[in-house]
Amino acid sequence: MQYSACLEWLFAAEAPDFADRIRLAQKAGLAAVEFWHWRNKDIDAIAAALDETGMKVAGFVAEPMVPLTDPAKHAEFLEGLKASIDVARRLGAPVLIVQAGADLPGRTRAEQRQALSEGLARSAEILTGSGVTLAVEPLNTLVDHVGYFLPSTVEGLDIVDEVGRPEIKILYDIYHSAVMSEAIGDVLAGRVDRVAHVHLADTPGRHEPGTGVLDWQARVAWLEANGYQGLVGLEYKPTTDTVSSLKQVLAG
Repeated sequence: MQYSACLEWLFAAEAPDFADRIRLAQKAGLAAVEFWHWRNKDIDAIAAALDETGMKVAGFVAEPMVPLTDPAKHAEFLEGLKASIDVARRLGAPVLIVQAGADLPGRTRAEQRQALSEGLARSAEILTGSGVTLAVEPLNTLVDHVGYFLPSTVEGLDIVDEVGRPEIKILYDIYHSAVMSEAIGDVLAGRVDRVAHVHLADTPGRHEPGTGVLDWQARVAWLEANGYQGLVGLEYKPTTDTVSSLKQVLAG
């Protein structure tokens, strides 16, 4: 399995300059990098560092981050998605990440699910032919994202299947799924092909794998054995310097 470094946390202490984090990730032997927002970053500097190092970008967040559970926000998101696709193509990123948004008060789950599905379907029309996949991300609602609409991997996959477009898949986050007490074989069986990207951190604490109680090696092995061929994004908060934490993970 090959790993991608989420540069929001990895190498952040070592390199205040974001582009320098790409260089450090390359020296550490990682296959790719990823990040969250792109509008607050120097895309020219990132592109130059990628060219210099030969590193790839696994993905980043489609902006703006607005709730797709709210139909009134769809036009704003879709307009921003066009710009996000342009940046993704420039950087060679195959995946844009989208979050469902908040569980909105005064609206039923059925209404919000319909809105989310419609927003993703409209996104697929814009993504057609771009070579970029939009990956919707379930997040845990017990620790990190109380009030989020989509904590269930199964429901996320069901929505992807309802949309029925190859441009729309899921981001499977091992940490968030574990916090929600999901068993990987139960939630992903037969549908690994809908997974565009994977994130990994240990629980509790969301630190590097090996610091908590998660049997992360077994979950990564399950993904590989069941046909997942993408990258695993290391999206964790290091408890030590980044290189030391990575040595522990990559040795596992």
